Amino acid sequence: MASRPIMTAPICLVENQKEQLTVNPKALKILNEIYQPVVVVAVVGLYRTGKSYLMNRLAGQNHGFRLGSTVRSETKGIWMWCVPHPSKPRHILVLLDTEGLGDVEKADPKNDSWIFALAVLLSSTFVYNSMSTINHQALEQLHYVTELTELIRAKSSSRSDEVEDSTEFVSFFPDFVWAVRDFSLELKLGECPITEDEYLENALKLIPGRNPKIQNSNLPRECIRHFFPKRRCFVFDRPTSDKNLLAHVEELPEEQLDCNFQVQAKNFCSYIFTHAKTKTLRQGIIVTGNRLGTLVETYVDAINSGAVPCLENAVTTLAQRENSAAVQKATNHYSKQMAQCLRLPTDNLQELLEVHAVCEREAIAIFMEHSFKDENQEFQKQLMCTIEKKKEDFVLQNEEASEKYCQAELKQISEPLMETISRGTFSVPGGHSLYLEAKKKVEQDYERVPRKGVKANEVLKSFLQSQVAVEESILQSDRALTDGEKAIAAERAKTEAAEKEKELLKQKQEEQQQKMEAQERSFKKNMEQLKEKMERERENLLQEQKMMLEHKLKVQEELLREGFEKKSEELNKEINQLKEEIETINKKRSGFSQFLDEAGNVLLVALPGAGKLFGAGMKLLSSHIK
Repeated sequence: MASRPIMTAPICLVENQKEQLTVNPKALKILNEIYQPVVVVAVVGLYRTGKSYLMNRLAGQNHGFRLGSTVRSETKGIWMWCVPHPSKPRHILVLLDTEGLGDVEKADPKNDSWIFALAVLLSSTFVYNSMSTINHQALEQLHYVTELTELIRAKSSSRSDEVEDSTEFVSFFPDFVWAVRDFSLELKLGECPITEDEYLENALKLIPGRNPKIQNSNLPRECIRHFFPKRRCFVFDRPTSDKNLLAHVEELPEEQLDCNFQVQAKNFCSYIFTHAKTKTLRQGIIVTGNRLGTLVETYVDAINSGAVPCLENAVTTLAQRENSAAVQKATNHYSKQMAQCLRLPTDNLQELLEVHAVCEREAIAIFMEHSFKDENQEFQKQLMCTIEKKKEDFVLQNEEASEKYCQAELKQISEPLMETISRGTFSVPGGHSLYLEAKKKVEQDYERVPRKGVKANEVLKSFLQSQVAVEESILQSDRALTDGEKAIAAERAKTEAAEKEKELLKQKQEEQQQKMEAQERSFKKNMEQLKEKMERERENLLQEQKMMLEHKLKVQEELLREGFEKKSEELNKEINQLKEEIETINKKRSGFSQFLDEAGNVLLVALPGAGKLFGAGMKLLSSHIK
């Protein structure tokens, strides 16, 4: 069954009015209702170069993003179109069409730089659209890439090791696709045929020479090679040779388009649909539609405040929102499952605790899945406190249900006894013995009532206490008994009452022990789930660092092969730093036990009554991880 369209037409996401960037609330509302992962494709380029046409093709439409047929730029700000992903189930394809760069009517060209930077920050695949060839002029027009070091920060504070912040761009920058429109050259290097990708890589080779002009010319090349590890190139013939038709290309039937252009456009779309990756932040944080909305807001707010958009700050803001939502989602799941799975009153406390353990484990798994960057496990602690309170509420409800049920059952069972007492049937010689038999029958019948729950003994005790005065009266009025026999009977009644009290106390102690043991099991399971998540995060970080190292080694090797030994050597500091960081991450496993000890101390606050029992459990768990 075909997916229902999320949007029938594009909407402006970031408005650029009077040189001020603002986020459109209507667009945010659309993103906030998308909980699936997103593949974000942004197209950037000079105005009037056909960017919007490509985006409409990706949306599977001829119309949508506005195409202009004059020299005026049609797209202002950043426009968004969300459609079901054609080849990735349960994913949304978010298409971002940006305002044309270099519009002569703009008062402040700085906004071009911010639009470019936002497109890089928001996308998972960044398409740069240009005309004719990738030559010196085309690379000069891509000067915006050289400004990214001033417009984007990976971390909120400067590194202490003097390594540039921009060295970490490679860990979160999108894939780079250069689309060359109206391409008329042969794909050859000398006499040898080359691929589109080889054409791009050859254009990005540095020009030998030390004069400032050459160095400035090399800067865009260096930035693209350093910041974007995955690069592709697609060349497109002119859609049609008829200039009049070209002005209305979106209205042309496909058969009227140039055959080569049709094939090239299909290849481009096929690549995007197959290879454009899900938007992911550092350490494997998958971006959903609502998370993308938060990122847009955070970045634009930073720009408008005069600051530089910072990934670390954006992730922190996102984590606060997402972790709060994760706590609520997990709490709701726990409450719903407990209400569905519990049949109150439970036969005993252990039955409730077993259901609680399952529901708590599921709730924590949901929290783990939807939370990230939970510094000091503050949100997990909050969740545990909330679940503990809700569990106690269910314990209380269980007790109330048990008490109400037992009282009703006991009232019905004891009605014949109460009527017999009212008629004075036991006020005869031998009446005390008859009363004891009748009372015993009530207790036996009550014992046979199923699923009385945790208050069964307490309700029976209350009933028996209410009969003490009645029994004493019947005993003292029984003329068939001697004073000595009466004394013995009274003492026996006291002994039985004491036994019942002892049984009740023992039950409460057992229930308290069950609670403690349940808390210990819960705590251990919680730590296991936390350990698994931390291991996954550690592995994600390790893979990220290895990818960065692999890319920088590749760039270094290329520079060396191209004869740029000094530039190659300049990368040594970054490479050595990465190697040290990888070694540190590998060592962190041995220090993970210490982390769990500290995390355990935090989480123990959420477990009233656990005390040293959980401290010991935590140490035991840590010993298995060392």
